[in-house]
Amino acid sequence: MPVSSILLSFFLYLLALSSISDGEQVILVNNCKESIWPGVLGSAGQSTPKNGGFHLGSGEEVVLDVPQKWSGRIWARQGCNFNSNGKGSCDTGDCSGRLQCQGTGGTPPATVIEMTLGSSSSPLHFYDVSLVDGFNLPVSMKPVGGGIGCGVASCEVDLNVCCPSALEVKKGAKVVGCKSACLAMQSAKYCCTGEYGNPKTCKPTLFAHLFKAICPKAYSYAFDDSSSLNKCRASRYVITFCPPK
Repeated sequence: MPVSSILLSFFLYLLALSSISDGEQVILVNNCKESIWPGVLGSAGQSTPKNGGFHLGSGEEVVLDVPQKWSGRIWARQGCNFNSNGKGSCDTGDCSGRLQCQGTGGTPPATVIEMTLGSSSSPLHFYDVSLVDGFNLPVSMKPVGGGIGCGVASCEVDLNVCCPSALEVKKGAKVVGCKSACLAMQSAKYCCTGEYGNPKTCKPTLFAHLFKAICPKAYSYAFDDSSSLNKCRASRYVITFCPPK
């Protein structure tokens, strides 16, 4: 093989390595029967892919390229209507009435995927599914192709079906969301704030126990770390909305 070909092959190999180490891929899949509008919010100082929001039809998927050490949250919005300028509203997860959330979080209740990714020198990634802000639809996150010690973060059951009446959010006669105890009660005890802002004083409520019994792989309250936080080393992850049971 000519020296030039060897150098070219070596260059392409290095380029491939750099592209792998520059970040991760997060694949969003809509397995729901209806359209959703994913919302994306980078943590402070972090970028926000796709300006924070877009439409995803039933059966469609999209790939997000995120940089090393990216952290943030992703959620699904339902029942959205936007005009040609991207202004409108959603039944759940709305972000200030905009198609592209652009740094604005979703209005609870919403099922939230949270993640903090590592880097090539510190490749451990952390991720979870949180019901701390309530629930609007089932979701899961897992590595593509598996991985050593990698778990599945999920709440795969429709909690709206069994949501206590005091926590229901309705659109007409349909229950579209289930509030967290914090959102419903608006007190420090249920929100784990103030004197309840630590693991010793903040304990799971009756509602948190209910959520945990149905979705054991999801955060049910603020300090639900031990059974809900996943650690993994992988370069690609898939987030599935309405995952198959």
